[in-house]
Amino acid sequence: MMIPASCGGAPAAIPHRKEIRAWMAPIASRSTPLALALTLADLLFFLLSLGIAVLASHPAVQLLAGSVTGFVIARLFILGHDACHQAFTPHRRLNRWLGRLVFLPSLTPYSLWEVGHNVVHHGYTNLKGFDFVWEPRTLAEYQALPRWRRALERVYRSGWAPWLYYLVEIWWARMLFPSRRHMPTRRAVFTADGLLVSAFAALWVAALVAAADATGQSAWWLVSAGFVLPFVVWNGFIGFVVYVHHTHQGVAWHQDKKRWAAAQPFVSTTVHLTFRSAMGSALHHIMEHTAHHVDMSVPLYRLKRAQRLLEQRMPGRIVVQPFSWRWYVRTARACKLYDYERQCWTDWHGRATSPPVAA
Repeated sequence: MMIPASCGGAPAAIPHRKEIRAWMAPIASRSTPLALALTLADLLFFLLSLGIAVLASHPAVQLLAGSVTGFVIARLFILGHDACHQAFTPHRRLNRWLGRLVFLPSLTPYSLWEVGHNVVHHGYTNLKGFDFVWEPRTLAEYQALPRWRRALERVYRSGWAPWLYYLVEIWWARMLFPSRRHMPTRRAVFTADGLLVSAFAALWVAALVAAADATGQSAWWLVSAGFVLPFVVWNGFIGFVVYVHHTHQGVAWHQDKKRWAAAQPFVSTTVHLTFRSAMGSALHHIMEHTAHHVDMSVPLYRLKRAQRLLEQRMPGRIVVQPFSWRWYVRTARACKLYDYERQCWTDWHGRATSPPVAA
């Protein structure tokens, strides 16, 4: 839903991005002690939940702990996401090392994420042909796909498979030793970071196999509960978060660069998803996403204040959506394809499921 305009009138024009960033400048200070404390806390949380997944005596407890481990991986990744934006601490080198460290459990190569996310996604948010994350197809593009690929698209946008989308289309295709089709540029650091996360994965699995032998458990079971399950749960969290950030009946996608630029995409293409529970805080405030896209230098521990400031100063211009499963299911049903001429979401047959967003 959109925040209603003040005084019942049309929403005011969006100020220039430099002006908005100037509003946020007093909020954007970075703290090394706070960043290190958050890192240490989540690393300990990761080791604790993984330890329970290994040592618990009941399989149900092991599966629960493995699921919690996946959630903690998501928290660690969000810290790394901030570090990759150079928003975590004031020190560039420390950010790079912390980012690589906390990206390890999610098996995310730091340098490839930096290019795909910082440069492509933030540079061209919701611009077709550039921003590849959850980019909606047109009806003609969908109909031109082979049958198996159309079926896969339906699975991806069913609402229950964000984990599969991220695992296949982002991590496997673009993060772990991507092909030249997905990453034409070849850099030594890409290979080095890929080898780093691969070595971590091998060490993780080897440690679980050794733990299984030491505790008399099945190695297959322990690898499933302590590695595969956390990794799938983590993919579910990141797939869901990215989906709801930029898929909404009130959010437009663009294929014309001039129209995209005129739409002030750093404000208009993101969703602030709110929760009645503490989920927003548990996810390190990554759901305060408009503030993050306006100014990537605002650290996660300042995003809540920054988002509140934006919504106070730009009523009617920011998409604010209270989360409910009913809303999520409705969005998944409505947002299948996109009509870039009419600026609206459609179903699989090209029938409009949202009003023209540009209007």
